[in-house]
Amino acid sequence: MVGTIGHAVMEGKCMSRLAARSTILLALAFAAPHALAAPKPVVAEQTPLVAAQTGAARTPPTMTVPAKVADYRARLPQDEVIYFLLPDRFENGDPTNDRGGLSGGAQVTGFDPTAKGFFHGGDLKGLTRRLDYIQNLGATAIWVGPVFKNKPVQGAPGQQSAGYHGYWITDFTQVDPHLGTNADFAALVAAAHGRGMKVYMDIIINHTADVIQYRECVGKRECPYRSRADYPYQRRLGANGAAINPGFAGDDVHTADNFAKLTRSDYAYTPFVPAGERDVKVPAWLNDVRYYHNRGDTTYRNESSTMGDFVGLDDLMTENPRVVSGMIDIFGDWIDRYGVDGFRIDTARHVNPEFWAAFVPAMQARAAAKGIPNFHIFGEVSDHEVRPAVLAQHTIVDKLPAVLDFSFRQAIVETVAGTRGTDAFEALFDGDALYARGFDTAVTLPTFTGNHDDGRFATFVRKAFPRAGDDEVLARVMLSNAMLLTLRGVPTIYSGDEQGFVSDGNDQDAREDMFASKVAVYNDNHLIGTDSTTATAHFSGDNPLFRQTAILARLRTATPALTRGRQTLRAREDMPGLLAISRFDPVTKAEVLLAFNTATTALTRQVEIGVGATSARTLAGTGCGKIAAPGSLTVTLPPLGYAVCALATPR
Repeated sequence: MVGTIGHAVMEGKCMSRLAARSTILLALAFAAPHALAAPKPVVAEQTPLVAAQTGAARTPPTMTVPAKVADYRARLPQDEVIYFLLPDRFENGDPTNDRGGLSGGAQVTGFDPTAKGFFHGGDLKGLTRRLDYIQNLGATAIWVGPVFKNKPVQGAPGQQSAGYHGYWITDFTQVDPHLGTNADFAALVAAAHGRGMKVYMDIIINHTADVIQYRECVGKRECPYRSRADYPYQRRLGANGAAINPGFAGDDVHTADNFAKLTRSDYAYTPFVPAGERDVKVPAWLNDVRYYHNRGDTTYRNESSTMGDFVGLDDLMTENPRVVSGMIDIFGDWIDRYGVDGFRIDTARHVNPEFWAAFVPAMQARAAAKGIPNFHIFGEVSDHEVRPAVLAQHTIVDKLPAVLDFSFRQAIVETVAGTRGTDAFEALFDGDALYARGFDTAVTLPTFTGNHDDGRFATFVRKAFPRAGDDEVLARVMLSNAMLLTLRGVPTIYSGDEQGFVSDGNDQDAREDMFASKVAVYNDNHLIGTDSTTATAHFSGDNPLFRQTAILARLRTATPALTRGRQTLRAREDMPGLLAISRFDPVTKAEVLLAFNTATTALTRQVEIGVGATSARTLAGTGCGKIAAPGSLTVTLPPLGYAVCALATPR
């Protein structure tokens, strides 16, 4: 389709009249991602069609389980398509655990399916029963939000919310009873592995639940950070206080003998644990206040970044060898017992580098001993600019194997949900050389367009283009999906994006239920590609975003150039328009050209390709033209369109 998408023309159209822009022909059978065969063609023509909202019957694509499911262990991290979800918001498989075995109202049990900040009833049994859905989407790995036992409810009176998200841990050894049992988790992992799918756990090391209180801050809403300079470990409550902790040489001497001399914790504040919570944390050593920094709320700058309390949560003293060995024991045990395939590490940038230098090799060794050769560890280093150097330093200084690619997310937000030129991707991919091992690390970074903290990509589009009609919003989201699933990195799909969810904002507003929701502020959202709302369950394959994701995920899985292939930037512009990148099969060197148009007008360009190419075959999208001359391909893209072109070279 060639033309212009105009905001005013599209504005106000209802979804029942929407013609989606991508015809999806679900023709590609699943192929093992490590197979290096040439891909079969997959067509995703960007021409008008009668979309799911017209009521036409649709059958979701199905995934054929590989003959040898053991092969999933051999896949490299970059071979995966990750599906990320919060178990409480995915599916309710056992209503008897909705209140986590607790009695009373929501302020005790944490369960209120009508409130966005409380438990809604999703659990591990529900997730296990929906593995078909996730696999039919084309995902090969599941990143499961934290499953550990949480403090059910915390917060000041009138500001309470529940630990439905999993980041307020009290017991690191047990599944939260709202989500099920350890046996339920074992069943989930076994079921996923039986399908050849991997399971990544979301783990937290920086902090625990908010249990420790400071006497100086009782009744106050904030507890300001107190630095080591003003409140040294060797003085009580300030540099002029009484001498304490004799012989302690500071937290940068990481020996057990040194930390044995840190016997008092009242150097900055006077920490205490309320009587009813003195033994609430498991393992038991976590109940000792000496293993926490106890310096007050982080400002996210300077030393407070690694020593301050993250939104009031108890910040672990990860410099202490006892904490290091304790965390290695805790998470090594989850590998030993369940054979999980990787860890996503929450708030990784807020932990000192020396901790990671010990923890990461220990986890890799435990995984190798369990027969898991490609254990994937990736840390959260949240950033909101296209600054790969900020992310890369954590693979060098912290020695994290990979980090979530926040720069990738930002580049897509600024170009597809914004008006920045496509040269943003030049800045992004030039930074690949900065990572430890360069591109070999960059290709393992989980990439994403939105998440549960910052918000959904569709939300960014709606905010950036408030006058855009449904057709344009859908087109922009589809374009972002095409980038996510074909460019370097490990595409990570946030649960609900494939169903057209559009959140009101970030955090709690971006954590909608996949099962029928009772939250009013979710159910009044105007979704993409459908007339339905979150008041009904969303597990069908009807939404055009689901169908597009499924076909592109399979194309990626079947095409080594799109999983492991190196990239060459072919074209970019300093305004909305063309981005062209070639990727190359690591074995055959066959070239696949990716072309994206971020403008709302059609474009035709001559794009540089390998001189030996004699023809181009469309694998997805539309616009792969003819070879105009040796090394030059004509590309014609519709507004907000894309094309995936396989280039043929005579043998």
